[in-house]
Amino acid sequence: MSLVQLENNGGVLTIRFNRPEKKNALTAVMYQSTADALTNAAADPSVRVVLLTGTKDCFSSGNDLQDFLQNPPLAPDAPVVQFMRAIATFPKPIVASVNGFAIGVGTTMLMQCDLVYAGTGARFQLPFVNIGICPELASSYLMPRIMGNARAAELVMLGEAFTAEKALAYGVINEVLPDEEVEARARNRAEKLASQPPESLRTAKMLLRRWNQETVLEAIKYEAGFFMPMLGKPEAREAMSAFMEKRKPDFSKFS
Repeated sequence: MSLVQLENNGGVLTIRFNRPEKKNALTAVMYQSTADALTNAAADPSVRVVLLTGTKDCFSSGNDLQDFLQNPPLAPDAPVVQFMRAIATFPKPIVASVNGFAIGVGTTMLMQCDLVYAGTGARFQLPFVNIGICPELASSYLMPRIMGNARAAELVMLGEAFTAEKALAYGVINEVLPDEEVEARARNRAEKLASQPPESLRTAKMLLRRWNQETVLEAIKYEAGFFMPMLGKPEAREAMSAFMEKRKPDFSKFS
């Protein structure tokens, strides 16, 4: 069974993370599959909109830490880097449907989407600092721009989980719905977009993002310059070891 399922129907390409037993934690293979799907969709005239979603109870719990440590994204063409570039530069609308966990990159990728719908039971989190690393996918630039510095600092520095209602108030998502209605609502909006004049739609998206596109790509690269080295540092090793050993990390020895 594919870990990333694709379905093109009526101009809407659904990209579904499909690893429910691991809460849709993303592996290098999944990043590559998603990057390839976005790249192909960008060039495919039969695709007018992408609908990005997960399984019934989870959008994505972020990176699979074991896979991430075994396949560190050190090369400039690593799967995660390809994914980041592909979603940040995708020329057509992306609609996201979120149920359950959206953790780490599961939250930051939503800021690269155009419309985001979430269930009342959705839980978001940006635990980068908690595990000894830093934000990615241009979130260090986009978050203060979307919600202001104080709110961005709260979510990033404390790394606490937050509700769909808070995500709505902070400008991360468009609407909160009952869990069982989320995907239908997101699909309805995606189909509505797919019925719009395609060139006009692409141009509108380009203009809305044109003024920060260069900065977003620069931010992705700049963040990576810190993110990649931090993966191998003692703070991150302690945090990730504690996570896998199901214990509380001890940062008291670090200065």
